[in-house]
Amino acid sequence: MYRREAGSTLSRTLKDDTFGYVFDNDSAHSEEQHRCLAAAYDPVTLPRLAATGVGDGWRCLEVGSGGGSVARWLAARVAPTGGVIATDVKPHHIPETPGLSVVRHDVVTDPLPEAAFDLIVARLVLQHLPERVAVLDKLVRALKPGGVLQIDEFDTSYEPPLLAPDGRAAELYTAFLRAKADAMRAGGGDPHWGRRVPAAMRAAGLVGIDPQPFIETRHAASAGLRLQLHHTYHLREKLIAAGLTERGLEEVRALMRDPSFRAASSILYSTQGRRPAVGGGS
Repeated sequence: MYRREAGSTLSRTLKDDTFGYVFDNDSAHSEEQHRCLAAAYDPVTLPRLAATGVGDGWRCLEVGSGGGSVARWLAARVAPTGGVIATDVKPHHIPETPGLSVVRHDVVTDPLPEAAFDLIVARLVLQHLPERVAVLDKLVRALKPGGVLQIDEFDTSYEPPLLAPDGRAAELYTAFLRAKADAMRAGGGDPHWGRRVPAAMRAAGLVGIDPQPFIETRHAASAGLRLQLHHTYHLREKLIAAGLTERGLEEVRALMRDPSFRAASSILYSTQGRRPAVGGGS
């Protein structure tokens, strides 16, 4: 079914696949996924966006908006004369608000208008896509000259347990993380993409590239560890296919609920780059 969304230049042909994305946006777990992501990572993403100077009159795009918390924040910032387009393959979790247009769109296969946006943000999206480099090029072309692209992505190569009841518990947590990374790779994802984004942005022609790494301690009360706990349910079938057992999942859930448990988070790289202004310049 082909349709054009009102108030938008974007259109798409609806497809059933999600191009390797491991988190089903239609599952019973998706709303909790969105809540955990917003609680854990909006405190990183939003200040970085604010530092661009985004404000009244800007035209913004968020790709893979999920629950829409970032897009809603942007819509409030660019009001009353600006506008935000929030896209997702399954966008029904994103509420329409003034200044925010919600569009069903597949960034891999569907077109984007060129030189149309002052600011584009994609958080934890490209790392799941086998076509991530081609998508990055598409996003760069969609920027106006002088426009800013922000990509927030993980590098999960470092996220060790720091305090666990014993060595077996630490090994179990590590096995859970390894199984999750294996499930992501099986879908064409790159769990280490965050560290590769700056070089990919430069290769795509952006300038003023500014990667900022963020790391924190995970504990039972932290949004980051609640997200990991949620993944034991959301990704249950994929984790078992990757080698975990039901008993192992129950044990790692108990570990993540233990108030004494501590682990380092993976590194979230928030990387910004700017399309050169007309006439060049860095």
